[in-house]
Amino acid sequence: MDATATLYRRWLFDLWHGDFSVADEIFAPGIVGHWPAFDVHGPQGVADQVRQSHDYFGDIKITLDVGPIVGDGLVAAHWTFHGSYRGGIPGVTASSGTRIAFAGQDIFRVADGRFTEYWVVSDGLGMMTALGAL
Repeated sequence: MDATATLYRRWLFDLWHGDFSVADEIFAPGIVGHWPAFDVHGPQGVADQVRQSHDYFGDIKITLDVGPIVGDGLVAAHWTFHGSYRGGIPGVTASSGTRIAFAGQDIFRVADGRFTEYWVVSDGLGMMTALGAL
């Protein structure tokens, strides 16, 4: 398997499944993560965003639906997030334990064997609808 594809799998299947120790291995020190409403900086900034998802959801399972597609220093993939709501998101009416799923796409820039920049697009509207916020 291509080294960049392996790097992406570590992101999706190690970090997202709770192994936060891999952040310093897969992200360059200067990584910038672009979420729809804000940016985060550094490996721990990205890991903290994933950790926050773990605060809101248990039983997280991510499926890789398409990719990773690797080329020209970039990697892209389509995934589906599955989890049980734990509570804590403002405006949500779903009870704790509600199972949800929503899809998204990742694009990473890669240099020297680590991720240097990240963009995510996910179905936040679908997630919030499933949680009864809309």
